[in-house]
Amino acid sequence: MLIPFILLVLGAYLVGSIPTAYLIAKWRRGVDIRKLGTGNVGASNMAASVSKRWSIVVTIIDIAKGAMMVWAAQLLGLEVWQQAVTGIAAVAGHNWTVFLNFNGGRGIFTTLGVIVMLAPRIGLVALLLPYLVFAPFKQLALGVTITLILLPILAATLSQPLAVSHPASVSLAYLALLIIAMFRRVTAPKTALSATVSKSELIINRLLWDRDIRDRKAWISQTRGEAGK
Repeated sequence: MLIPFILLVLGAYLVGSIPTAYLIAKWRRGVDIRKLGTGNVGASNMAASVSKRWSIVVTIIDIAKGAMMVWAAQLLGLEVWQQAVTGIAAVAGHNWTVFLNFNGGRGIFTTLGVIVMLAPRIGLVALLLPYLVFAPFKQLALGVTITLILLPILAATLSQPLAVSHPASVSLAYLALLIIAMFRRVTAPKTALSATVSKSELIINRLLWDRDIRDRKAWISQTRGEAGK
């Protein structure tokens, strides 16, 4: 099964690399989403800079990219760790897409697709916790950060109540997804506001809130202003 596994991982990277937000923004508005708002090639920037309605389509497709590739690995009867590697390859493709000079999105929704397929009940936690607890306080990005930190712990320590098979493999997979997500945030292209804070503050802001400055209103105002130019 080595050759099918390697081919599936490569296929997962290419599927993940499909820049959904970029393609839909070009198709529906004739714009390059990389030059709008935060420059992120993902659903959040799509909603803020192009279309909230079409951002829903982007979200669904991006989740499907991760979920479908893990599902394909499951259909082939691959081990859980191989399913995880396949899903991680899809996330890597989304974040560093070969079709846009290796500069894609944050990969959060593609990551969600992988999480759900590896452990559906934990996937439900990953979906509900940020939106029910943090979104009402307009702290969704922070909620995503905290959730990604919690998932490896939940998979390792609560395997029975959450019906996680192979908890060690799933926990390691979630840890890898956390590292990838945080690394992508920190290494994302700089914006006009990046130079207004120190390097250490910039890193903390990106890790916790996925933005360059702490002030959420100023960040939204600036990115929307960039989108309107």
